[in-house]
Amino acid sequence: MKDASLPVTLIVIGLGWLLWELRLFPDIDWIVSAGFVVAGIAVLVIDGVNKNSIVIGPFLIAVGIVWFAHDRYWVGWRFIIPVLLVLLGVLLLVARSARIPERRGRPPEVP
Repeated sequence: MKDASLPVTLIVIGLGWLLWELRLFPDIDWIVSAGFVVAGIAVLVIDGVNKNSIVIGPFLIAVGIVWFAHDRYWVGWRFIIPVLLVLLGVLLLVARSARIPERRGRPPEVP
């Protein structure tokens, strides 16, 4: 499977948004926050650790956590957005490391 991070992210966000608009979600923000965390974990599990998933996976997990903090503890967006931007910058720098592979290696072909 090629890089699945972006498709998984788009599917989860799109389905969540659609279910929200169709009023099939109860009006509980923890479900949205849990969806972001599950999507981040799914990206890391499906793709493994590579330059793309090391950014998208933890970032989605962080979005889920701050969504929950905003809902439960009323943390303002004026603090959340800068924190997420800093985290995204750090993750992008980490992804530049030579130790992190471009993508998951293919298994050796059996002759």
